[in-house]
Amino acid sequence: MKSLAELQAIKNRMKDRVVLRDGMEGARVVVGMATCGIAAGARPVLNAFVEGVNKEGLEGSVTVTQTGCIGICQYEPVVEVFEPGKEKVTYVKMTPEKAQEVIEKHLKGGQVVSEYTIGTVAI
Repeated sequence: MKSLAELQAIKNRMKDRVVLRDGMEGARVVVGMATCGIAAGARPVLNAFVEGVNKEGLEGSVTVTQTGCIGICQYEPVVEVFEPGKEKVTYVKMTPEKAQEVIEKHLKGGQVVSEYTIGTVAI
């Protein structure tokens, strides 16, 4: 990057890949993107959530963000889903394919995909 114009061009190209709305009242999907998460495959999982939420037209009601270490490295990639008035759901050992299923069943259908949650996945 050599200029502000180049930085602006990169920002404009990436706008469609980011689903982030401050002050939203809908669901919030948080992908752990510390070094342990990235090493375990969190980047493709994050991309799958961003692309899937956009593809399904959920960008008005679902926020996809990233965070640092969630603290359960042996379960990476880790994804937490927060919904107003509901208990947080922690999905572990995620893959892009599992992310698509979570989008379809949980974010669209309201049904937690329990076989991918922290209480049901073996280490």
